[in-house]
Amino acid sequence: MKRNIIALLLATMLFSCTTNVQNAEQVNEYPKIYPDYIDVTIPVNIAPMDFSLMYDDYDCVDVVVKGSKEGKIQSNGEIVDFDIDEWHTLCEKNKGGSLLFTVCVEKDGKWTQYKDFTMHISDYELDEWGLTYRRIAPGYALFSHMGLYQRDLSTFDEYEIMDNNRTPGACINCHTSNRTNPKEFLFHVRGSKGATMLQKGGSMEALNTKTDATLGLCVYPYWHPEGKYVVFSTNTTSQNFHVTKDERIEVFDYVSDLQVYDTEKHELLLSPLVTKPDFNETFPAFSSDGKIIYFCSTVKRTYPRDYKIVRYNLYSIDFDAQKGVYGDSVKTIIDAEADSMSISIPKPSYDGKYIMYTLANYGTFPIWHKEADLWILNLQTGEKRAMDEVNSDDTESYHNWSANSHWFVFSSRRDDGLYTRLYLSCIDENGKATKPFMLPQKNPRHYYERLMYSYNVPDFTKTKVEINSKTTANAILSPVRQGISARRQ
Repeated sequence: MKRNIIALLLATMLFSCTTNVQNAEQVNEYPKIYPDYIDVTIPVNIAPMDFSLMYDDYDCVDVVVKGSKEGKIQSNGEIVDFDIDEWHTLCEKNKGGSLLFTVCVEKDGKWTQYKDFTMHISDYELDEWGLTYRRIAPGYALFSHMGLYQRDLSTFDEYEIMDNNRTPGACINCHTSNRTNPKEFLFHVRGSKGATMLQKGGSMEALNTKTDATLGLCVYPYWHPEGKYVVFSTNTTSQNFHVTKDERIEVFDYVSDLQVYDTEKHELLLSPLVTKPDFNETFPAFSSDGKIIYFCSTVKRTYPRDYKIVRYNLYSIDFDAQKGVYGDSVKTIIDAEADSMSISIPKPSYDGKYIMYTLANYGTFPIWHKEADLWILNLQTGEKRAMDEVNSDDTESYHNWSANSHWFVFSSRRDDGLYTRLYLSCIDENGKATKPFMLPQKNPRHYYERLMYSYNVPDFTKTKVEINSKTTANAILSPVRQGISARRQ
């Protein structure tokens, strides 16, 4: 009996969708689709750009995609679901061209044809295999289930890197690779089994990065391009709640310093220029050639009294990788405080042309600041500007570059104001970015409405991250840690 009911339901579903579009009424408006993929620019190897209709009372949707150079594919059914092989073939044939989408919707036996829209296929390659990110419930002071995952950008396949189900009570965060190369990869584990897990040369180490000479554990990491060093900040932070409905939470950075970790000597390199007692230094990043460390810093304040006047500027200090020493002066790159703004998360492009950063009205942690936007600094001309072509009315925060510096990924709350989703955009030789598109998913409306997690700390990965989750979890649960020393310059 149960099988008969299932068969009847399947037959009804198939019967409800007409195979061919007939006598469609044309309307001069774009279809309402989710996500908004109209006029976006995509890499040639991206997964099928399936989308959902924002109509709940239709019977069938028919989508025909024609290449500007050659080729055509079609999806016909209750959802838009392109065949993955046909999609990739069509994109390859039309690289540097465009795809024209014709969307027809059937209701009660009548078809409506909407205005055609276009997607552009970039000439710029996206050479990375996929993305890495953390998925976490958008909580505040507490956390439960979270994990680091990776996604094949050419398909919808997602894989676990490390999930805290394997290490109960642990907060897994701040993962990063060296210029998208996961052979040099690290992430932090916070909690009673805390460690910095660093993979290099085919082996994984569990580090205890707290020393008597530093404030505490290492936090925000960034690899030196040669792989010998990692620059970290050490931060003592706390969270406080707002009482207004439009502001949820504020993160206070009470004290923070910078240090460079020598992965070969297991030694932290310290300098009084980036460990000033009256300043908080955070969010370090090496320049593309590894000769400069960029970082954010502000005068130390009293919290919570001063939280709305805390503003971070962008600075730099030289670094000699051969000698393992800092330069003898700190330079101001952007005086954001002069404009009553605050900088966080500076990310230099790997080609040495730009620094992308997040700009907010105040503070160090922009993820709950609705006004936070992405800005870009041209390192050759000194020009800085808001990236209006990608910003929205809600939060734009964490971002990272592809290895060729022609693509970037960032997190945004523009979708619903609560959950951060991932968006990708292409940037040309003149620093102009394209309209961003949300990371594609199969049946995206269904997927995102049921996903109760935020994506954060996204990064590209050249190849699949190869970590034995079980072995790594056992190393985290073990009390054995590699100790490190500190040397002051």
